Parts: sequence; C-alpha cells; structure tokens
Amino acid sequence: MTSFQPLYCFRVQLLIVSSNFDAAPEVVEKPGDNSLARLKILYTQAKDLSDSEAQISSLLINQLDTLLPSGQGQPRRRIEGNEQKRKRVKTESDISRMSNLKGEQVAARVTPRNADKDEWFVVKVIHFDKESKEVEVLDEEPGDDEEGSGQRQYKLPMGNIIPFPKSNDPSGASDFPPGSHVLAVYPGTTALYKATVVHGHRKRKTDDYVLEFDDDEEDGSLPERTVPFHKVVALPEGHRQ
Repeated sequence: MTSFQPLYCFRVQLLIVSSNFDAAPEVVEKPGDNSLARLKILYTQAKDLSDSEAQISSLLINQLDTLLPSGQGQPRRRIEGNEQKRKRVKTESDISRMSNLKGEQVAARVTPRNADKDEWFVVKVIHFDKESKEVEVLDEEPGDDEEGSGQRQYKLPMGNIIPFPKSNDPSGASDFPPGSHVLAVYPGTTALYKATVVHGHRKRKTDDYVLEFDDDEEDGSLPERTVPFHKVVALPEGHRQ
C-alpha cells in the first residue's frame, strides 16, 4: 500500500496551495512569490503519480485473478469464449452424427420455421452436405394430393432432423416417464404428432410406450395407442401443432 502514499501527500499539498488561492482569488503572483509555479509543478507530478497508480492497480488486479478460485473474478470475455467453445463442440458433434445417418430413417420437420404448424414425417436420409449443413431426405410414402402422387424429396437444415433410437440398440434410447410430452409416430402412418406418455409399466427400454395423442379424441376421450420405443423422440422446443 506504500506505493500510493506519495500521491496522497501531493494531494494534501495541492489542497493547501489551492485553498490559499480560493481564499484570495484576486491575488496575482508577485516578484519573489513562486506559489503559481509551485502549484504547476505539483499538478504535473500528481498527474505522473496518477498514471503510475493506474498501472499498479491493473497489475494487482491481474495478480488477484490468478489467485482466485476458478469461476470467481474471471473476465466476462473468458466466459463468453467458453460458451462459444461449447456451441462449436456441439455443432461438430451434430455434424458427425448426421454424417453417419445415410440410409437411416429419421424424423424430419418438412415445414418452414415460420409455418403456422409443424409437420413431422418419417423420411430416409440420402445425403448430408457438411458445408451447407443441409440434409437431403426422401419421403418414401406417396403423397395424397395430385402433385405429390410419388415420393417426395426435401433438402432440410440439420436442425429439422431428429434421429430415431436404434431398434437393435435400446441403450441409447431416452426413457420418458408418465406425463412426459413426446413426438411419436401415429400407428399405421409415417406422420409424427405430439403425445403424452400415460403408462409407466415399461420395465425395459425395449418395451412399447402407451400414449395419448393430442387431437385424437374418440367419443369424448383420448384412446391409448401403443407405439414402439424406437418411434418415440423428445418433443422439440416450441413445437406447434
């Protein structure tokens, strides 16, 4: 703390000299009186000491940062850098996963982001472009409209794709407890809809789910539908139906 004492002493001297001028502002320096020159010297020296004080303060802050436990007193830019790194790692992981989906069936949102509702279908991955991060998929189910009497092909951003759990490897499948909202393939179709898990009797991950689909009302109630575990995925955030 002694590094800051000289600046403090100069501030006291400046206060004393300045108060003399405040008390008699009409006083003009007379021959032999060096008060004004002394005041100028004091201000110059005080400025130099202030600069030195700022440098010492910065040095002390840096030294304290190295002594603090991790996560305390860290610069914000370092935290932001870690966030960016995590996002980059996640993106690289998603790209790697998409690259291995060729020929696989996946859930795909085929409607644009600004559509009134989301439409999800079971499609087959044809190609993944790592540069554009777009997935080329094929809807193998013939369309109902006149123009879509054959199979449809889409080029979608990889954010529109959700891989299904592998039917022969249930270890990677999520376990949704009763009350969970999910996206599931409606029995007898290739379309996916929002549903709610209603039974918790699944003892193994390979067991089927018993679901109630939204807007599937019959005689005033929602019937329970059985859906294989590998046709059920987590409900995407912000899903519109």
